[in-house]
Amino acid sequence: KPKKEKAKEKTPEVDESGAAGGLKKQTRLGLEAKKEENLPDWYSQVITKGELIEYYDVSGCYILRPWAFTIWEQIRDWLDLRFKQLGVRNCYFPMFVSRNALEKEKTHIADFAPEVAWVTKSGESDLAEPIAIRPTSETVMYPAYAKWIQSYRDLPLKLNQWN
Repeated sequence: KPKKEKAKEKTPEVDESGAAGGLKKQTRLGLEAKKEENLPDWYSQVITKGELIEYYDVSGCYILRPWAFTIWEQIRDWLDLRFKQLGVRNCYFPMFVSRNALEKEKTHIADFAPEVAWVTKSGESDLAEPIAIRPTSETVMYPAYAKWIQSYRDLPLKLNQWN
């Protein structure tokens, strides 16, 4: 009985880039925008389709999904260890700032002013004076530093705030 020959598998030709058939393989992974043509749209699609963030119904706010938060925790933990090795201590400053404090920094926050969110009520009661959600941390940090640093002996002041 003659032996049957095994069918030879055809191997596609591979060019120097490693792509079969001389064509470079491109995987779009469901992205509609191309990075080279529209970076903002491409980035938005990467972070949403990659399940890193979810947009929220308040403009400028979004939800960090578990993968994104895990990435953030890894980065924060790595940096926190290095900061502590350098003698940097963590602290937290309030998220609210008075109109008066914000006005003192008006040249610094001029670009933020149109987007500052103002809190005007506490429950059903109007606040005596509206308070802002600070656009940057400097507006609450610098006045505290001015109190804490009285001479060169108080330096260096090594603080970090995780937001």
